[in-house]
Amino acid sequence: MHDIATLDKRGIPGLAVATVEFEPAARAQAKSLGFDPAIVYVPHPIQNRTAGELAAIADNAIERIIEACTRSA
Repeated sequence: MHDIATLDKRGIPGLAVATVEFEPAARAQAKSLGFDPAIVYVPHPIQNRTAGELAAIADNAIERIIEACTRSA
């Protein structure tokens, strides 16, 4: 979160991709930083997934990622 906030302060767009398990923590940290980052949440867990499962997660998230990256551009 700190990295994305730093990029934002420098005028460099950024976003985070995290699993849904980390959504409450990400929201709390963003609030404490006074920052509203672009975050795309994907299914949890990521570790121990097959290459095919990871590709499916990426395929399902890519449109949201592109949209979040280009929203403020």
